[in-house]
Amino acid sequence: MRIQDLGVIDEATLELHPGFTVVTGETGAGKTMVVTGLHLLSGGRAEASRIRSGKTKAVVEGRFEGLAGPAATVAADAGADPEDDGSLIALRTVNTDGRSRAHLGGRSVPVGVLSDLAEQLIAVHGQNDQLRLLRPAEQRAVIDRFAGDAVGAILTDYHRVRAEWISVSEELTDRTRRAKEMAREAEILRQGVEEITAVDPKPGEDVDLVDQARRLADADQLREAATGASYAVSGSPDGDPDVPGALGLIGEAQRRLAGAEDPRLRELEPRLAEAAVLLTDVGSELTAYLDSLDADPAVLEQVLARQAELKVITRKYAADVDGVLAWARDAVDKLAGLDTSEEALAELAARKTALAQQLAGIAVSLTAARSKAAEELAKAVTDELSGLAMGQASIQIAVRPRPADAGDPVALEVAGELLHAGTDGVDDVELLLVAHDGAQPLPVHKGASGGELSRVMLAIEVVLAHSDPVPTLVFDEVDAGVGGRAAVEIGRRLARLSRSHQVIVVTHLAQVAAFADRHLIVDKSATGGVTRSDVRTLDDTNRVIELARMLAGMDSTETGRAHAEELLAVAEGEKHDWKLSGKPRPGTRRP
Repeated sequence: MRIQDLGVIDEATLELHPGFTVVTGETGAGKTMVVTGLHLLSGGRAEASRIRSGKTKAVVEGRFEGLAGPAATVAADAGADPEDDGSLIALRTVNTDGRSRAHLGGRSVPVGVLSDLAEQLIAVHGQNDQLRLLRPAEQRAVIDRFAGDAVGAILTDYHRVRAEWISVSEELTDRTRRAKEMAREAEILRQGVEEITAVDPKPGEDVDLVDQARRLADADQLREAATGASYAVSGSPDGDPDVPGALGLIGEAQRRLAGAEDPRLRELEPRLAEAAVLLTDVGSELTAYLDSLDADPAVLEQVLARQAELKVITRKYAADVDGVLAWARDAVDKLAGLDTSEEALAELAARKTALAQQLAGIAVSLTAARSKAAEELAKAVTDELSGLAMGQASIQIAVRPRPADAGDPVALEVAGELLHAGTDGVDDVELLLVAHDGAQPLPVHKGASGGELSRVMLAIEVVLAHSDPVPTLVFDEVDAGVGGRAAVEIGRRLARLSRSHQVIVVTHLAQVAAFADRHLIVDKSATGGVTRSDVRTLDDTNRVIELARMLAGMDSTETGRAHAEELLAVAEGEKHDWKLSGKPRPGTRRP
């Protein structure tokens, strides 16, 4: 990953290890900018305040390797072009005006595409995630995530049936409340449909009648015009030679040209023949028009009466007949949904009852699945705590039904008890800590100190990580408030976790950093009044110096370096033993 002009980081390239990478540095050096860069690369919110002072934009670039499954599908759908080695480059740019741009595989894409991609590849766990996990809704989500399909399939059915149950309930309530109003509306619609049906208008009929009425009203003038045109084309019907018409004149011209000696004149005769054919057709059509022209006053009266009928309905329902027909079709559709008869209301009530019973059955199954998952998760987290200097402590996860309040619109009867049917079931989930044998179970945020809370949350994250399909896990100072032997155990667990995932950890604990496969340090320096940070990979010698600084909180001493070397030796020895055993940590899923 490459970071440019983000926070105090001028420009830095991070070469992340496929296993365990740790990022350290003094307070304020810019360690959190590494996580901020990952958030931006994951489609997170862009903030102009994160841009380095004096710069116009911040840039974060990352290279993803080994894309497969849903992640590869997201990239392909976005039209991203992979590199020759199959890797994919993602780029996020944030400008000082707050706007940002995203690119994937050389293509400009919406920021949401990076979010969709990162959802399949990266999971970031920080102190904010710890606080979020204290909320009941988040604790329920943890169980569902841990249970996977065992809860997911039931929850899908629950969502579907609940949505239908609420829809039917709202429709029944609305129809009952608006029964009189809907009955009046239905009666108006019904009368309108009956009136239109009685008139029985035809599409475009009003336009046709206007033309027909005009012809009937102007029959004398039209006949005179058509007759004059017919005489001009065909000549007098009694054969008067003084009125030959156009056809007669053309015939005379044909005869004269046909008898001419000059070939050029004779060549014009066929063209006159064509003109004669065309005029003959026109003459025939004029004759037909005259024959069809009706001047009967009774017919005109019928047409005018029909126009009056149509005008009544076009004045009420639409501007023309086609609009009236459309209104009638819409009215018929509305009438189907305005049935307020006792039979219709009884049918809706029966449907609501059936859906409620179906939903209650699904809710019982969902609670049972969650209770089983909660028991397994609590045991797994308790096992983790035993190795985090909390051997006396244990975790309990309570799954309890949530009673419905008075007037609850989504109250559901489940096993004879009225419960609140929330969006994710009828269960309340609470994470409880038993500090030692015989102690009273307390909500974890009340029963644990700050350091203990960090260890509990880390234990949960480690357990969940083994069921997490994303290949890269990022931990941002989740070890806050922890030290001593517990810190060593945290480092040990993160190292074991890196055998199945890529793990990136921002930490201030040397005990955690010692277990890393690669150690990155964020250095801050000031030159000419300008503060900048850089990220570099530590070699073995400098790693000892950095661990000694972290242990002593000051420049390293001989004693501090000896302690750091001892810490590294212990960590390397354990990792070597794990490799020789070839066995992943229990619960670890190899990628």
